[in-house]
Amino acid sequence: ETWPDGPGGRTAEVQVVCGAPNARTGLIGVFAPVGTHIPGTGIDLKKGIIRGVESAGMLLSEKELMLSDEHDGIIELPEDAPLGSSFADYAGLNDPMVDIAVTPNRPDALGVRGIARDLAARGLGALKPKPVKPVPGAFPCPVAITIDNDVKPDACPVFFGRVIRGITNGESPAWLQRRLKAIGLRPISAIVDITNYVTHDRNRPLHAFDADKVRDGLRIHFAAGGETLTALDGNEHTFQPGQILISDRGGPESIAGIMGGLETGCTGDTRNVFLESALWCPVTTAATGRQLKINSDARYRFERGVDPDFALPGLEMATRMVLDLCGGEASEVAFDGAVPDTSRSYRLRLSRVEQLAGMVVDAREQVRILTALGFDARREGDRIIAQPPSWRPDIGGEADLVEEIARVASLARLEGQPLPRPATGIARQILTPAQKREQGCRRMIAALGYNECVTYSFIDSELASLFSDGKPPVELDNPISSEMGVMRPDLLPGLLKAALANQARGFNDLGLFEVGPVFSGPEAGEESTYASGLLVGNRAPREPHSAPRPVDLYDAKADVEAVLASVIPTDRFKNARDVPSWWHPGRAGAVYLQPGRPLAVFGELNPKLLRKIGVKGKAVAFTLFIDALPKPKPKGKARATFKPSALQHVDRDFAFVVDSGVEAAAVTGAVQRSRYRSVIGRVKVFDEYAGPKAESQFGEGSKSLAFTVRLQPKDAAFKDAELESICADIAAQVARVTGGQLRR
Repeated sequence: ETWPDGPGGRTAEVQVVCGAPNARTGLIGVFAPVGTHIPGTGIDLKKGIIRGVESAGMLLSEKELMLSDEHDGIIELPEDAPLGSSFADYAGLNDPMVDIAVTPNRPDALGVRGIARDLAARGLGALKPKPVKPVPGAFPCPVAITIDNDVKPDACPVFFGRVIRGITNGESPAWLQRRLKAIGLRPISAIVDITNYVTHDRNRPLHAFDADKVRDGLRIHFAAGGETLTALDGNEHTFQPGQILISDRGGPESIAGIMGGLETGCTGDTRNVFLESALWCPVTTAATGRQLKINSDARYRFERGVDPDFALPGLEMATRMVLDLCGGEASEVAFDGAVPDTSRSYRLRLSRVEQLAGMVVDAREQVRILTALGFDARREGDRIIAQPPSWRPDIGGEADLVEEIARVASLARLEGQPLPRPATGIARQILTPAQKREQGCRRMIAALGYNECVTYSFIDSELASLFSDGKPPVELDNPISSEMGVMRPDLLPGLLKAALANQARGFNDLGLFEVGPVFSGPEAGEESTYASGLLVGNRAPREPHSAPRPVDLYDAKADVEAVLASVIPTDRFKNARDVPSWWHPGRAGAVYLQPGRPLAVFGELNPKLLRKIGVKGKAVAFTLFIDALPKPKPKGKARATFKPSALQHVDRDFAFVVDSGVEAAAVTGAVQRSRYRSVIGRVKVFDEYAGPKAESQFGEGSKSLAFTVRLQPKDAAFKDAELESICADIAAQVARVTGGQLRR
C-alpha cells in the first residue's frame, strides 16, 4: 500500500495483510495506519502478525467506519479517488457535530425544526416556511380504525391512518440516507427511512404497517393481560393489564407509542403500506416502556409530549414523501377520536421581565421574541396577551413567558446588582425566628467540635423500623432504589450510616451532626425539624498530656444542654428517663422545661441497635427537637439595664444520705423549691459516694450525694442567723421530698 507522506507528496510502502474477498491488485480503498482508532470495533490499531506476516495497518469496511452493517468486503472507491486524501472529506462526512442536551420540558426541541425555530428567534438565520399540503385520497381507506371507549380521550385522544397502495419499497435516495447517517441512524428501506425522517425532523413519530398483513382493521385497546407480541427488536413481549395495544383480528400487532410488531413490519416485498399517526398518553407510554424494558425514539418522544396539532399534518407529510420516493396511490384518511384543544392565553406585564429576570427588554422586542417562537402575541397597553403554540406544553403562566424572553434575549446580558438597602436605619431582618433558631443550633453544635453531615431524607424500611417505635414508616410510591424506600423518622439513621462508612476507612473517633427535617406522616405539617449529634469512639485525643477516654452519656448531656442554653435564656432544665426504644434503657434521658413536652433526648444508643447497624464500640448521641423549643417572648425597643449585684455571693456545700434509687435531679429540684428560692442560684452536684463501702457506712441501699448551693444576697449581706435559717430550710425540704438526711 502507498500513500503520500507529508506535503511534499512522498510515498511510503506499508505491508498490510487483508483477507477480504474483494481485495485485489489496483483496488483503491480506505486505509487506516497504525495508531488509528476504529469506531466500529472500538480498538486502536497496532502492528500485528497475521499468519506469520507482519501487518502495519488495516483496510476498512463500511461497518468498521459505522457507515452501515456491510462487512463482507472492504470499501471500493472509484479510480479517480484522490490518493492520500482524508476519506471523511472525500465522502462528505466531515460535517460539524452539534450535541444538544434537551430538557424533559422541551419536547419541541426533539425535532430539527424546533431547534431551528429557537435559533432563528435568536437571530441565527431565518426559519424556512415548510407548509404541509394535504394529499387528496383516491379511494376509501380499507383499514378501519376503532378506539375503545375506555381508551379515549385520555390514553389515546386520536388515531389517524391511511393506506398507500402500489408502492416500491426500495432504497432511499442518497440525500435521505445521508441525513439519517448524520444523526447516527442506519438506512433500512424507503418506508422506514421516511418515518424516521419525519420523527427526527418534526418530532412526529409514525409507524408503518404492511397493509396486506393487517386483518379486518385495527383496534386500540387496553391489554387484558397475557397477550404476547414479537416486536421489531426481535424479542417476544408479554403484556400486563393497562398497557395499550394496537390489534387486528389475529391479536396484537403493535405496542402503542413504543414499537411495532415484527409480523406486520414493512419489508422489501411490501406493496401496500398503512401509515399511522396517533397521540398517546405520556404517562402510560412511559410506564409501559419501563415495564417492558423497551427504549425507542417513539417512546422517548411520546412520554415527553408531541404536538397534538401536527398529528394529521405529519401523516400528510409522510404520505407526500412516500408518493414521491416510492410511487403508489393514497387512500382517504381514516381516523377515530379528536385532536385535543390545547389553546390557552396568558397575560404578561411588561415590567415582569425586569422584575423576575433582571433584564431590561423593550416591549416591541418582547413581542418579537414571542412571535418568533410561535406564540400569538399582541400588546394591549402595559401588557402582552400571548397564546402558546400547540407544541409548547411547558408554558403554564406569566413566569414561563418571562423565561422565554430572557433566554432568547440572552442571559449573558445579566449584570450583578447589589440588593437595595434602606436609605436610613438598619435593614429589616430576612430570616424568620425559626430560621435564626435553627442557624443558632447549627453554629453552636459545630463550635462544640462536631462535623456537619448532610444525609438523604430517604432510607431503607428495615433501618427506619429501628427508629419508629412500631409506627408504620412513610413509604414512597416511586423510590429511587430499595435502600431509599421510606422517609426518615429520625436523623440518627443517617448519622450512624455515616459513622459506619468512616469506621470502615479507619476513622473511629467521630463527632457528627445534622440539622434537618424528619417525617412522621405523608401530609403537610407531619414533618419536624431536628438537630442530632453523634459521638463514637474516644472523646479526648491521643497526646502525651492526656489519656483518651470512651465517650459517655455525660458528654452528650453536656453538649445538648450547651446547645439549649445558647437558644433558650434559662438553665432550669429538668431531666427524665422517658426515652424511645433505640436509646439505652438505663443510660439515657430527656430534657424538659415543662412536663410532657421534651425539648431533647440524650444518652447512649442501645447496644442491640448498634450491632444491627454494624457500628463498632460505644456511641452516644443527642436529638434536639427544634420545633418544640419555646418561642422567644416579644421584647421592647431596648433591653433592661444589666445591674450586677454589688454583694458577694456565698457557696454552701451539702452532703445528703439518700436511698440509692434517688436521683440527683430530685435533690436539686427539692433545693430549688425552698421558701428561700429567691436567693438560691446555681445548684450543682459535685460528688457521689455509693457502693459497698457507702452501704456499710450509711446502711444498706444508701448512698451520699454532695451539692454546692450558691446563695446571692439581694439588699444586704447575709447574717449568720439568716444563713443558718436558709441551710436548715434546704435540709428540711430535701428530707421532705426525698427522705434524705444531712451527712454527719
